[in-house]
Amino acid sequence: MAEAWQGSAAAAAWSRGYHPMADVVQKPESGWRSPADERAYATKNFVLRGNLPTTATVHGTVDWKSGTTIARPLTGAQKAYESFAINRSDGPRLTVTGARLGRTTIVTSRGTATVPAWLFTLEGYDTPLKRVAVAPSELPRSPIEPAREGSAGGLRRVARLTGTAVDGRSVTVRATHGACDDGPLVKVLETDESVVLYASVAGARSGGPCTAEMIEQDVKVELRKPLGGRILLDALTGRPVP
Repeated sequence: MAEAWQGSAAAAAWSRGYHPMADVVQKPESGWRSPADERAYATKNFVLRGNLPTTATVHGTVDWKSGTTIARPLTGAQKAYESFAINRSDGPRLTVTGARLGRTTIVTSRGTATVPAWLFTLEGYDTPLKRVAVAPSELPRSPIEPAREGSAGGLRRVARLTGTAVDGRSVTVRATHGACDDGPLVKVLETDESVVLYASVAGARSGGPCTAEMIEQDVKVELRKPLGGRILLDALTGRPVP
């Protein structure tokens, strides 16, 4: 896979795009004021009390420190809100009272960029909850065909990237496993141009009932050197990790 991507048209397309490598929802800088609010955020339990702006702007600009820029479609405030406020249950909730369009910084595949963001006002907080407002570039089509799940010694899919260390020396990804194994394993192959993640599971547990379910779990993967501009690839799908 690393060889297929090296010097490919897909790799060139990746290098020209805007691909966030960190969570596009950013917590208030002041931090959570209580465990209840932290739980509300973790469970995506929000309520809207106020009006969200409707903007006619259709594109926003992504700016890198190198001076490179790219225009990307702008997500409306309502759609941005609905991307993180997906729970309407009883229990701890965070209250959004409004939003305005501003900017924030985020780690991308091409380094840190400054991007448009919706700044959501939270009841009881002096600093906003930020949600990146520009859509990422489409993932390029892989130059290699996907593998069959379970092949090559139990190969599994890496569901998505959930975080990148500030120094780039590790990534955290969401890997899958079943109810009757000892959890996910993620191995790594590093080259100068790519980081290929090979996900599988630890040995199956013996005895007792086993339910048929797919469980997702965060796994931290240490790297020999910072990720930098290298492409993070999933060995099963042959594509960049979303």
